[in-house]
Amino acid sequence: MRIFTTKAYARAGLIGNPSDGYHGKTISIIVKNFAAQVVIYEWPQLEIMPTRQDQCRFDSLDEMLYDVRLNGYYGGMRLIKASIKRFAEYCEANAITLPAQNFSLRYDSNIPRQVGLAGSSAIVTATMRALCQFYDVTIPREILPGIILSVEREDLGIGAGLQDRVAQVYEGLTYMDFNKAHIDEHGYGIYEPLDLSLLPNVFIAYQTELAESSDVFHNDIRKRYDNGETLVVEAMKTFAELARQARECLVTRDHATLATLMNQNFDTRRTIYQLNPKHIRMVELARSLGASGKFAGSGGSIIGTYTDEAMYEQLQAAFEAEQCAVIKPIVA
Repeated sequence: MRIFTTKAYARAGLIGNPSDGYHGKTISIIVKNFAAQVVIYEWPQLEIMPTRQDQCRFDSLDEMLYDVRLNGYYGGMRLIKASIKRFAEYCEANAITLPAQNFSLRYDSNIPRQVGLAGSSAIVTATMRALCQFYDVTIPREILPGIILSVEREDLGIGAGLQDRVAQVYEGLTYMDFNKAHIDEHGYGIYEPLDLSLLPNVFIAYQTELAESSDVFHNDIRKRYDNGETLVVEAMKTFAELARQARECLVTRDHATLATLMNQNFDTRRTIYQLNPKHIRMVELARSLGASGKFAGSGGSIIGTYTDEAMYEQLQAAFEAEQCAVIKPIVA
């Protein structure tokens, strides 16, 4: 029996987010501390095995309510089903004949939920990789993030941009330019892997309690942007410009200016979003200790730079007192 195991990792937006959904520019890192994993193998029927995120039996009402707040009403099953559908549609559209071969698929994930570390897209990415291996199908790397995005945005109505999917497909440290003309012509953006040695000392802090979902977080801004609200449109341009400048800072190893740009990214975000005070507190706490800080995604986690081990230990102690975990992201 052939058994395939695939993974997709968490990601953190270093700078430029959330302009990826608005023809902007971003830089992201992969976070290999956390992963979604999919196992697939041949089976008489096509079977999707539920995991703990899809449980329907609880010891109490409180346990059920907690599960719903964490995993929603569908867990990861809808992500898996929509991924399989999109994969089949891609193969059909590209005249790829799939053998009459069923499979059993199961998944698991230890990516912290609803803190902006791209847990949902990791499940989709790992599923796409598993299906490609099982059916021996190759999808071009630059195309794959758009297919993954369509699973969430078009099939499931989840507000999202390309950044997470590009980061999870390319891994490492990636500069992304979502130039509209390029996307209209080619169907994908301009994605540039950067040398990992250019990355300064980086930490990620995240809440260990529930945060808000990115779907809720993104929806109002999309409407305001589409309506041409000047404040939002100009903010997206600012995010993109900060990412462009940050790329130059990485190349020249100007880490002090990079930290300033990351702080500006968050300050700009505050001008257009109504942010959770607990999330703001995380950024302000990091800055009070001399580190930089901004949202790693949609809220609930932050990413920042620090100067030395002494500062990192201060960050750990301070965030632990706030019921937050701090990690050094594994990017290599």
